[in-house]
This record gives sequence, structure tokens and C-alpha cells, in this order.
Amino acid sequence: MLKVESLHVAYGEVATLRGVELEVKEGTIMSLTGRNGVGKTTFLKTLMGLQPVREGTIEFAGEDITGMPAHQRVHQGLGYVPQGRQIFPRLSVEENLILGLDARSDGLKKVPEEVYEFFPVLFDMKARQGGNLSGGQQQQLAIGRALATGPKLLILDEPTEGIQPNIIQLIGDILQRLVKETGLTVLLVEQYLDFIREISNEFSIMNRGSISAHGPITDLTTDLVHQYLSV
Repeated sequence: MLKVESLHVAYGEVATLRGVELEVKEGTIMSLTGRNGVGKTTFLKTLMGLQPVREGTIEFAGEDITGMPAHQRVHQGLGYVPQGRQIFPRLSVEENLILGLDARSDGLKKVPEEVYEFFPVLFDMKARQGGNLSGGQQQQLAIGRALATGPKLLILDEPTEGIQPNIIQLIGDILQRLVKETGLTVLLVEQYLDFIREISNEFSIMNRGSISAHGPITDLTTDLVHQYLSV
């Protein structure tokens, strides 16, 4: 589904990604983790076309998208839930979701029913302003807006950040259902290890701008956690 090879990215003369190699298999959940400041968010932004590539390639669904602009990547099937959610606080829940429709390639003008089926709270609150939702509800709205774009690959940046435990569990359950019931593929940046272990098929650990460990989730050992994630 997604294949990244020898990816180098820099801010000016400062290298932030150094030869990143990553493959996400179709119909799986891949968790990318690592300490703060190692380049995880930069990597996601680069996948979405929000940060230019200095060297390397990004292949999605068999097509090289390395030089493709961000809006075309969304049309191709990349959905993005940024860190901090970035919903529009003065727009209603429904209006936030409708904005996602602009990125679809099929011209759909109505919020897909599956968004409300997976997140019934959004249906119940669709007339409420986004800024009046709780943090957990805003995260559900951000994911729902990304789903409204009709993605093949859903990319999430720290989806559990600032969310109460029962909503974290809910989001994890929904992501697993989406993969199982719709064939969606998921790539998420996350530091909450219990969440990663519970929902992921595979993991990768980023350290100093490159991938230092990768494998099935059962291989995420205590030794790896101490070596790359402990502070």
C-alpha cells in the first residue's frame, strides 16, 4: 500500500529525516513511535506533501507520489488526522465533515453514512459548533472528517493525545473495525505503548530521523522500549 525508500528531508541545512525506509501493508495498522523530536510528525507531513523531499521516493498504491502536491495525494486516497485535531471551532460538526467532501474524487456531496455509523456522537451533535465539543469528541470529529474524504490509507498523528481513557479505547476499537470491515489501511504516530500493542499489526521505531527497529507487534520487546523510547 505504502512504500518509502531512502527518504531524506531537511529544514534548510538541518537534516530531519535521514534515509527513512518504511512499508505499510494493505489492510493493516502500522504504529510509528519514538521519542519527541526524532522526526515523526515531519515524516507524516512529508507523506502528505506538506514538506518537500530532498531525496528518496514515496510510493502509494503502486504509484510514485514523491512530487505530487498535497491535494492530489488526498484525491489518491491519503487521509490525514493532524496532531492537535485542527478542526474549525466555529463551524458545526456537520460543516466540518462536509469540508472533507471537497477532497473526494467521486463528487459525493453528502456526509457518508458510515461516518455517523462509526461515530454516532457526531450525528447526535452535528448542529453543535466544533469548538464546543470535548477533546475526545473533537478527535472523533477529526477522524470522521478524514474518513469523509474516502481514504484508502488513514494517517493519524498522536490520536490519543489529551484524550480520556474510555475514548482512547473507543477510537482503538473503531480503527480496528474500519480495517476489518472496510479494508482501510492505517498508519499512526503514537507514543502510548498500551494502545500501540492493543491495536497494531506492526510497529516501527524512529530514532534520529531514521527507522531503527521494525517488525510485527509481538516483537516490540521491553529491551527495544528501554533502548529507544525510555527517557
